[in-house]
Amino acid sequence: MPDKNPDMGPGEPDPLLQHSAPPGLKRWGKLAVIAAVLISVLGIGWRMWKSHNTAEWTDAQAIPTVQVIKLKSTKAGSTLSLPGDVQAFTSAPIYAQISGYVKKWYVDIGAPVKKGQLLAELDTPGMTGEAAQGRANLVNAQAAQKLSEATARRYDALFAQGAVARQSKDEKDADLAAKNAVVAAARAGLYSVSSQENFRRLVAPFDGVVTSRAVDVGALVTVGTPASTPLFTVSDLTKLRVYVRVPQNYASYIRPGMEVTFSVPQHPGKVFHSVLVASAGAVASATGTVLVQFGLDNTDNALQPGAYAEVKFPLPAGANGIRVPATALMFRDEGMQVATVDATNHVKLKTVIISRDMGASVDVGGGISPKDRIIDNPADALRDGDEVKIGNK
Repeated sequence: MPDKNPDMGPGEPDPLLQHSAPPGLKRWGKLAVIAAVLISVLGIGWRMWKSHNTAEWTDAQAIPTVQVIKLKSTKAGSTLSLPGDVQAFTSAPIYAQISGYVKKWYVDIGAPVKKGQLLAELDTPGMTGEAAQGRANLVNAQAAQKLSEATARRYDALFAQGAVARQSKDEKDADLAAKNAVVAAARAGLYSVSSQENFRRLVAPFDGVVTSRAVDVGALVTVGTPASTPLFTVSDLTKLRVYVRVPQNYASYIRPGMEVTFSVPQHPGKVFHSVLVASAGAVASATGTVLVQFGLDNTDNALQPGAYAEVKFPLPAGANGIRVPATALMFRDEGMQVATVDATNHVKLKTVIISRDMGASVDVGGGISPKDRIIDNPADALRDGDEVKIGNK
């Protein structure tokens, strides 16, 4: 190994041991350092941007997406289906006004009758004796009255001559007045018995059809009451009534002269028309309905009393309120509610009033407007003020 350079001073580096990098190598080293710094900066920036996007995505996923229903109020009118009861416009139950036995009946159900036509006769044995007694009482009273009248005339003449006192004359006049009263009473009693004898004949009160018969020959009948079964029922089928009970919340739409249509099971597909005749004008507390009556002609006898009718009650536009799917309803402690979305996409819970339940949908009578955006199938966890996203723009 060569010795150190003798010319070198102490502490000086040996030129043989010194090494300097080429200029090109230094330049590439600097570029490598700069590239490493850039890569580090870009990596840190990408990680920060990715972290920010992940936070935004997480926040976005925390906002629930809902489907909304845009409501529309019905501009055209609709109808309300109600059950109706068809009855004869004029119907008379025939009861016995005296007790007795059925002697004979002359008409059966379905028979047309004229006013005054004999329906049945009653046998009243006790009535015959009462009539004879009444006539005898009248004859007896009339005989006593004639004698009293003759006596009173004689006493009037004697009093005029001064042969009798006024007291005697007044007694005979009073006796004549009493006998006149007895005659009047006997005549009234005989008239009453005679009138009851006429009640043995049951006659039709008007032209019509016999719609019921509940008597037979030999049957004992007593004086009828409204709670008892009528012996006959006579109905005029040329004009009918249709009774309909309208719910209270639709009672305001009852108008004079209004017309309804209805159908009956025995005539499928046929529509009948009827006009309002009368309205009860009061709500029945037991049913919450108003009884209304419609009339129609039935000259062709197409309808029968007692039939069931499905009546289409006309309603003006907006009478049913707003129709909402049943899937939008929320059962809460505050009552029936729906969830709406306001202009800032926040939930607003509204309590609604249901006027009619159609099964798959309901008619809401109050609480919302047609401009509200209703959430369909709202989550149970949805609360007032929650932010939501609308899925169906």
